Order: sequence, then C-alpha cells, then structure tokens
Amino acid sequence: TIGPASSGFGRETGAVFTFGKSKFADNIPSKFWLKNDVPLKIACGDEHTALITENGKLFMFGSNNWDQLGLGSKTMVNKPTCVKALKSENVRLAACGRNHTIVYTSQGNVYSTGGNNEGQLGLADCEERTAFQLVDFSSHGPIKMLAAGSNTSAALTESGTLFMWGDNTEGQIGLGKESSALSPQEVTVGRPVAWVSCGYYHSAFVTVDGSLCAFGERDSGKLGLATGQLDGHRVPQLVKGITDQVTQVACGGGPTVAVTEEDLYTFGLGQFGQLGQGTFIFEARLPRAVDHFRKGRVRQVMCGENHTAVITDNGLLYTFGDGRHGKLGLGEENFTNQFKPTLCPRFLKYNVQAVTCGGCHMLVLAKPRDKSCQEVTLEENDVTEDYLETSYTELLGDTLTSTPATLNSSLSARVRRR
Repeated sequence: TIGPASSGFGRETGAVFTFGKSKFADNIPSKFWLKNDVPLKIACGDEHTALITENGKLFMFGSNNWDQLGLGSKTMVNKPTCVKALKSENVRLAACGRNHTIVYTSQGNVYSTGGNNEGQLGLADCEERTAFQLVDFSSHGPIKMLAAGSNTSAALTESGTLFMWGDNTEGQIGLGKESSALSPQEVTVGRPVAWVSCGYYHSAFVTVDGSLCAFGERDSGKLGLATGQLDGHRVPQLVKGITDQVTQVACGGGPTVAVTEEDLYTFGLGQFGQLGQGTFIFEARLPRAVDHFRKGRVRQVMCGENHTAVITDNGLLYTFGDGRHGKLGLGEENFTNQFKPTLCPRFLKYNVQAVTCGGCHMLVLAKPRDKSCQEVTLEENDVTEDYLETSYTELLGDTLTSTPATLNSSLSARVRRR
C-alpha cells in the first residue's frame, strides 16, 4: 500500500520524495511511504523508476512504452506498483536505463525487461520483453552492483569482475571494435573493480586501488582523458588527472563526477551547470575539483541526463545543473539552472539516505532527523545569497528574524557570515 503525505504511517522509517517529471502525483513534488515495509534502494531510468524495499519487494512506476516496468503491459504507471512476478524472490539490486530495467535477487538471479534493440537485456537476442526474464549469469558468481546506460547494462561481481552488455557503438561497454554484445561479457581490467557507472553513452569504473577508468563517447571531455588517450576510447582508459584515490564515480548524459577522500571532481559537458564549477564553465575536458566539497564531505553522488545530486556525510542534499520541471528539488517556484552546488532546504530537517537522478526527474530517500542528533551547522557558502530569505521563510513561516534560527528543536541551522 502506498501512503500519501497526509497519512501517519512510515514517518520514522523514511519517505520517498519525488521531483520533476517523475510521473507520480501529476509531476507535482510529492512524498510517499510504504505500508508495512521500508524503502531501501531507488533507481531512475530516463523516464521510469524502480524502488526496492527492505523485504525485497520491487515497485515500479513511470513511462512504460517499452515494457520497462516489467508489469506485462505498456500502460504508463503513475504510482509505485509491486512486480508480483518477482514476489517469490528477494530483490536486492536494480538499475534502469533509457527504456530497460535489470534487477538482481538474493537467490543469485539476474532479470531484465523492456527495450532490447541493442541487446541490453542480455538475453542473447534483440527482442523486447514485456516482463522480467532470467538472464544467464549465475555461473559468474554473486553480484554487488548493477548499472545501466541508455542501451547498456553492467554487473559487478563480489570478486570485482566487471561484465557489460548492450550497445557498444561508442565503445561504452569497453569491448573494443564490437558494435554490441547480446549477453554479458567480461571487460578486461587486470585488477578487481570496486564501482561502476553507466552514463547515457559513456561509462566509468573505479578499481580497488582507487584508479578511475573511463570509456565510450569521447565528446565534450566527458572521459576526462588527455588528448593522446582519446583514440583508445573504446576500451577502458586510465583517467590521470586525479591524484588521490577515487572511491566512487557517476556518469550522466554530459558530465562525469568522481569522488575521492578529500574532493569531488567533475568533467565533461556542463552547459546547464551540471559540473558545479560556476556560471561560465560549460565544458571541462580534464577533472577539476568543485570548490564547495573540498572537505571530504561527500557520501554519495548521482548524475541524471543534465543534473547532478550530492549527499554529504551529514545527510544534506545538494543539487546543480538543469532546473527544468523542478527536478533539482529547490522549490516549486525555482526551476532555474544552478551552476554551483545548491543546498536543498527541503531536507534540512531530514537525513538524506539515497538519491537517484533520471532524465528529467529525481527521487530522494530520507528520514526525519533524530531529535537527539547533533546540530547541523551550515557554512556561509551552503546558502546562496538569493536563496537565503526564501528558504528560511519557507522553513520558519513568519518567525524569520535576523538572529540565528532554530528549527523544531531537532535541528539548528546557522549561516555564518565571515
């Protein structure tokens, strides 16, 4: 059962928040809970969304013109709907591409559904599927991570072996001259892989020793490679512009974002601000640190087609990039592009646990902050000048004063002016 915002259940277990063209609640920013279950993981495709619960159930909603929801019909679904065909299994992981979905269960099975014009379902053919179908993968061992691009899929095993399949016209599954792969193929890396991400037409992974490799479409610097490396873009290339060990990477439509212990680096296309480097940085061919996150503050990063979301270690959410349809979560009146990381005031009273970005939507998983937890102090650069007044007015109603404001005893937010 899906609970509306007005119902009381599930408040302590966390809610799912929707922004942009999510197809949920007429695309108005909303939140929902699950009755008798807890949302655990979320994944967005171009226009559809997957949600996994603590009990291992899979809920799908959004566009469905290629059967990417796996519900047996092409009808668009505007509220989370349980995939009954997988109820007997415990769904653990999900990834959504432009028009396909792949999932992994605790029974060790991989299933896929939806569009398959490039073999992205991994079923050894190019026929689309209307419901989740078993992929021949079990012999490769247990999986720790899934990823999906426009027409690509990736599975990373517990032992660090990377398999990819689907479209390789740009080299985005790292298989060299092959134009596509219709079933999972091992990508030659030479050492175990710790993290993988698929963008629209490029991909990247991080090895266990913290090296970052990128491959696929080489336009606009999105691979972060030196000029001499670009000819080899159809196989994984080492990104040399980051000296520290990389811990995670996210690929979008135009940008690539890499996280190290100390910094967050962006490179690629940034015409909407999705690099977070400031107003006039429309493209960065080599990795460049984002000033705002120079304190080792990043817990998770996600990229959509043209927008980026970052969760910091204290559970705050920042977004930047294309603001159309309100997908940055910055309020119903603020649809402008953001060229620097911008705090989402909506979540000041929440601990943000997960975020996922699609083509024109964003989903956030967040719990109310524990009353006993430590204060969250905002630095001056956390709140942009033009934002300060409206954000705090919205949070505090008519109680806005010039003195530091306290929010509902659970949170104190101060803006320090130096």
